[in-house]
Amino acid sequence: MPGLFKQSVALLRGLLITGRYLFRPPVTILYPEVKTRVAPRFKGRHWLTRYGDGIERCVGCELCVIVCPAQAIYVRAAENTPERQVSKGERHADQFQINMLRCIFCGFCEEACPTGSIVLGQDYELAGYSRASLIYTKPMLTEPYPGASGRDPGREV
Repeated sequence: MPGLFKQSVALLRGLLITGRYLFRPPVTILYPEVKTRVAPRFKGRHWLTRYGDGIERCVGCELCVIVCPAQAIYVRAAENTPERQVSKGERHADQFQINMLRCIFCGFCEEACPTGSIVLGQDYELAGYSRASLIYTKPMLTEPYPGASGRDPGREV
């Protein structure tokens, strides 16, 4: 008999919760047309930023590779030459890839970057139709113009 009483109380509590929300207006967001706002500290899509003059910030130090717990980042560095100055350091990232299937969006890569090259933006629509489309390469990650990622890595958010 005590078990039946506990079940009845649990059922009554469940019905009270249901009744409390029964006559409230539904909270529905029309997703493709209306995008939800995310928290200011949300970590979304990765961006490789540039300086104001268009030169890449990434110097190919591979600290982001070392600190990534999911091992989702691959960087192959190359030397800068006087006729081909890609970044302000001695080296630059010749290849830069992030496997978004493995990334856990922890932000360690952003924190480890000494030049503020890699930032995690506010974009959260990162779907793809194949595994290959979710491996972001350097052209996909590099912002089209300085500041296009929406964040200035020189200031805190």
